[in-house]
Amino acid sequence: MSDLPFTLDQLRILKAIAAEGSFKRAADSLYVSQPAVSLQVQNLERQLDVPLFDRGGRRAQLTEAGHLLLSYGEKIITLCQETCRAIEDLQNLQGGSLIVGASQTTGTYLLPRMIGVFRQKYPDVSVQLHVHSTRRTAWSVANGQVDLAIIGGEVPAELQESLDILPYAEDEFALILPTNHSFAQMKSIPKEDLYKLQFISLDSQSTIRKAIDRVLTRCGIDPNRLKIEMELNSIEAIKNAVQAGLGAAFVSSSAIEREIENGTLRRVYIDGVAIDRMLSVIVNPNRYRSKAAEAFAQEILPDFTTYAWDAGKLFSKRVKPEIDIDEDG
Repeated sequence: MSDLPFTLDQLRILKAIAAEGSFKRAADSLYVSQPAVSLQVQNLERQLDVPLFDRGGRRAQLTEAGHLLLSYGEKIITLCQETCRAIEDLQNLQGGSLIVGASQTTGTYLLPRMIGVFRQKYPDVSVQLHVHSTRRTAWSVANGQVDLAIIGGEVPAELQESLDILPYAEDEFALILPTNHSFAQMKSIPKEDLYKLQFISLDSQSTIRKAIDRVLTRCGIDPNRLKIEMELNSIEAIKNAVQAGLGAAFVSSSAIEREIENGTLRRVYIDGVAIDRMLSVIVNPNRYRSKAAEAFAQEILPDFTTYAWDAGKLFSKRVKPEIDIDEDG
């Protein structure tokens, strides 16, 4: 074909419909009318001479051709965005953008402080923070949707060869208790006393719960013997439940700084046991790395870790972007 049979706007519309599940919601998300979206899809199907959607159901479903175009279209859009950001970089951090990813705990309690410091130094740089599961965050880095990320879980095996993964800092899990608990006035307790407590925890399939269970096992504590009285879906909910006297919990020490300072929670140590995991910084070495991302790694990350952090290993060279990674869904 001498001319491309689609435009960037049509690819953006296709992506929005796939994400939203309907033409109407896609139109709303793009701030255009539904007839305009329908017309663009009709034109696209006519230009490609293939149907892109099955129109029999209530939800807009992509055909095989639609899935194929969406897969390549997302890569094209990402590469266009990288191109724009590379041009913005020529302004030497007098503009441009930084997109940082994080898993749940680091994204909620650690990254906002980092971004606050960065914004003070570079107020003209637009910053986005994407907080998702470790797996989804790793795929976002692999696909070039995120510049760099700080995660607490394990990078999916299928991505470990594609990403640079550098140890960053230890994330310590603290045992917290209600202030009126009988153990609350003790500085530390024997690990056998853990079996006497009633615990509030995250779901057994959560990354953080699995990490805690692994460390407990390594320290000679059987997580299956802990009395889990309640499972909640967020750290904030767990903290509130502990404050209400419903039980004990393990949470990241970064999540309880304010409560410990205010005296609304009590932290108790375990004799001879340190429950922690390693946080990692991940980047895709085959993607364009903005000056904003390099500044964040070199000027901000070292201030939030006691670990021997070397940003030079993370950004030792600049490379041309590639678009050869597919997510398996």
